[in-house]
Amino acid sequence: MAAHWTEAAARAADIAAAWDREVGPGGAVVLFDRDGVREAFAGGFASIEHGLAFTPATPNRFASISKHVLAVALLREGVPLDAPLGRWLPELPEPLAEVELGRALDMTGGLPDMMEAFWQQGAPYTATLSADEIYALACRFPSLSAPPGTEMAYSNTGWRLGQRILEKLTGKPYGETVAALSGEFGLSFRLPYDGVEIVPGLATGYWRDGAAWRRGHYGFHFSASGGIAGSAADLAGWFSALLAGRGPLAGMRERLTAPRHFGDGSESVYRLGLVCSRLGGIDIIGHGGSLPGYRNHALMAPALGVGVVVLTNREEEALWPALTVLAALLGEPLPTAAEAPTGLFASEEGPFWAELTADSISFMGGYERLVADGEGGLRSLPAYLDIRLRREGADGLAGLIGGVRRSLRRVPADTPLDARLIGRWRDPHFGTEIAIRPDGAALWPWPAGGTATRLTPLPNGRALADLAHGPWRARPCLWLDSTGGLRVAGHRARILQMERVG
Repeated sequence: MAAHWTEAAARAADIAAAWDREVGPGGAVVLFDRDGVREAFAGGFASIEHGLAFTPATPNRFASISKHVLAVALLREGVPLDAPLGRWLPELPEPLAEVELGRALDMTGGLPDMMEAFWQQGAPYTATLSADEIYALACRFPSLSAPPGTEMAYSNTGWRLGQRILEKLTGKPYGETVAALSGEFGLSFRLPYDGVEIVPGLATGYWRDGAAWRRGHYGFHFSASGGIAGSAADLAGWFSALLAGRGPLAGMRERLTAPRHFGDGSESVYRLGLVCSRLGGIDIIGHGGSLPGYRNHALMAPALGVGVVVLTNREEEALWPALTVLAALLGEPLPTAAEAPTGLFASEEGPFWAELTADSISFMGGYERLVADGEGGLRSLPAYLDIRLRREGADGLAGLIGGVRRSLRRVPADTPLDARLIGRWRDPHFGTEIAIRPDGAALWPWPAGGTATRLTPLPNGRALADLAHGPWRARPCLWLDSTGGLRVAGHRARILQMERVG
């Protein structure tokens, strides 16, 4: 089967031309095979205020696309993935210390995401926090979000901890490992640990605030969870070497994408920093990345030895553009867009909810595109989270979400706020306080100082908050557990356990 380079190049050129026409932030689309870069297109600005064009050689933040680079480094060092985190990090609290490294990396370890845990306590993603300050929070986690092996829930925590382990074993900063690995292929990956570190020519990230573009800002310490910077051409060169198995990447693609299993033996689509999926009849692998003002995606078809990288400095979805180009390259039709039942749905109990539009789903805040599965059901593509749902009557959905069987029912529009939620609540472990008022609003420490959020009631003693900060939106679920306590849960962190005050 031959690749359709002319068709794919035309799609890529159209995407880049649209960025040019808008005269705003832009990006690059690079096509590659096992031998290297084949085609490259770019459009828009790397810096709007300085009028600098975005090119395939413009450094950009990879974000989570680069997770698998740490996995490569750990595998090269021979670090056992079945050993518990506490083997190297004994200061971790017991529930975290007992999680296997492999589960920490494949997102089935139940590790609460550090950033979401900070958000829920009022520290926004713009807060300037060092690696040690972030790690200190992990060392205070009172529990896991879910038992290991039961669910795939996206979390950067395992990758931050994996970096800490590697640095202990090698005795050098992970940034040096990244530079050395990429340097073996003549590529220039960098890991700036802080946003003020100089990366020559780095594109500025932007997000749309109404009709205007604003600069993105991320205050947390950059890490192996998604801190590497480099150009689209360099990233395509890296993935070309991964497909070909050249040099230090010999055999790595197979190891990175080897099946990972839930506790019941079923397979997860999320592996070691790469997601396995299918486009038509062809197996594909890839990963996305998101930081404030940056959205990226890379997709590859190993059987044909081809792929595409889409790097942008604009806060817009990159998966679908990448998929559009890859489909043209493979000569495969794009998946049929879903015709999902729209609205808000929730499980009978617990913090599990989903909001659907016709072609997408937000499950507890985790966004995925939905397409038709060809058998009357819905599935995610997926970017990260594997979702497979079928309708149950006019108001129900059931299926697997992140490896867990869920049943969701439409939330009636006239659902009242449960009076038992009203009052002041405090988490005794962290000291976080939330006040829920009779008028259906909650005073939340977001960011520090507090903000009032209008609650969306759910049946059975639950409600959704709605917290916006810059381009990002958080919708944690407040729910009364069987003890009468108030729990706070998002897809990535479910550890706040609050008691009524007064």
